[in-house]
Amino acid sequence: MTRAPATAKLNLALVVGQLRPDAKHEVVTVLQRVDLADRVAIEPSAGLTVAGFAADTLVRAALEALAERAGVEPRWRARITKRIPVAAGLGGGSSDAATALRLANATLPTPLDPGALHELAAALGADVPFFLRQGPQLGRGDGTELEPLLLPQDYWIALLRPHGERKTSTADVYAAFDARRGGDGFDERAAVLERTLAAVRRARDLAALPPNDLARSDLSAELASLGAFRADVSGAGPTVYGLFRHRRQAVAAVSALAARARGLVAVPAWYG
Repeated sequence: MTRAPATAKLNLALVVGQLRPDAKHEVVTVLQRVDLADRVAIEPSAGLTVAGFAADTLVRAALEALAERAGVEPRWRARITKRIPVAAGLGGGSSDAATALRLANATLPTPLDPGALHELAAALGADVPFFLRQGPQLGRGDGTELEPLLLPQDYWIALLRPHGERKTSTADVYAAFDARRGGDGFDERAAVLERTLAAVRRARDLAALPPNDLARSDLSAELASLGAFRADVSGAGPTVYGLFRHRRQAVAAVSALAARARGLVAVPAWYG
């Protein structure tokens, strides 16, 4: 059985535009792995089984799609060990699927090439291709057009999941965004994001990235008051992150906000 970590991600910035003809939204987003991770194990089997996480649909779909594309029967046993909170804006399901794809692809007599694997991953979800790559990425289009970024990795991350707050479905978050005409001015905001990225030299330069277009949280301001040089919501939420120069600041922030949110401290990760 082959095992690998399936890391979480942060959207360090998320700029969203209008609905496209393919019913997806135009986005520009900065994607960064963090060291909070599920674990995925794959081994050949007589049939397809996925164990360890009863709510899984994406790993199963990924393995079925891989088998169909490769012209083989889906004969793998997968086991998922969850640590990433579900429906938290951290990409856990997408990371699990990408990791399962990568591990299962390696067992094929003729593995798919990276381009074919990316195409298959993109059909599963906008975040899935990111998890096939190393390092931070700039996502464009529907989020699956990826460009590697060289970003500072020397900071600590406080991750907060507000108590009692359940994630609104991503479809509903986007519907609310459209209803308030959130996509207006997309080109200008996207240009600001790209100019800011070009000027990033130190971790604290990430503070100038534009805020998340989809979601807001008053915990962001509280994290800033506790020393975070950047704080925002990841993806469609509800997880809020704060970036800190020192570990002791991140630990203190998680402790200070424990009555309002379940928290942990993480660091950037380069690969799963």
